[in-house]
Amino acid sequence: MQDATKLYAQFKCPAKDGQYEDDRQCDKFYECNDGVVTTKLCPDGLVFDPTIRKINKCDQPFNVDCGDRTELQPPKPTAQCPRRNGFFAHPDASVCNVFYNCIEGEATEVKCTAGLHFDEYSGTCVWPDSAGRQGCNVQEKKTKDGFECPKEQVVDAQGLAVAHPKFPHPTDCQRFYVCLNGVEPRDLGCQVGEVYNEESQKCDAPENVRGCEDWYKDAEESAPKSRN
Repeated sequence: MQDATKLYAQFKCPAKDGQYEDDRQCDKFYECNDGVVTTKLCPDGLVFDPTIRKINKCDQPFNVDCGDRTELQPPKPTAQCPRRNGFFAHPDASVCNVFYNCIEGEATEVKCTAGLHFDEYSGTCVWPDSAGRQGCNVQEKKTKDGFECPKEQVVDAQGLAVAHPKFPHPTDCQRFYVCLNGVEPRDLGCQVGEVYNEESQKCDAPENVRGCEDWYKDAEESAPKSRN
């Protein structure tokens, strides 16, 4: 270990001022000013990228090719952050759609868009087959009233896949369902005075929707209604 320390200490600045990577440790770099070297570390969790043209050359590991610079400073973990900075998977390996964005040890919980899993190698949410994670919980994909998104892909008039298809509620003219990414249902509703128009896929005036023309006429009655 002492030999390694000596090797690090022997870094000599080139003629040009600037910041230069260490040849072994990816989050360590050297700042040279008038031939005087200062050894520095990126914030814990970030690594040094000599190709960045900005003054701050520390970036997320998934954006940097460290090559042979495999060593890192000792981590400084907090409750949800294995390192003080970065994007980290949920500690429960079965929870694949939640991750933590850590900034200086402060964690913000983030949930992926419906149907996606967090991929720590890209720091983003991707389709499950791209993430390739094992043992993930199957998310319950039903609304409270039991609606499930159809397994068949919905296409538009041009034959293109609809990203977030909508479906009318079977008994309530004002309500409708939307399937996020085609897989996760949400129970939504039009504002009072409007009903869902299945043909236009939008909220509309009752007189424009067959079977819902009289939806609001007897609003004061407490008896439940059914759409025709």
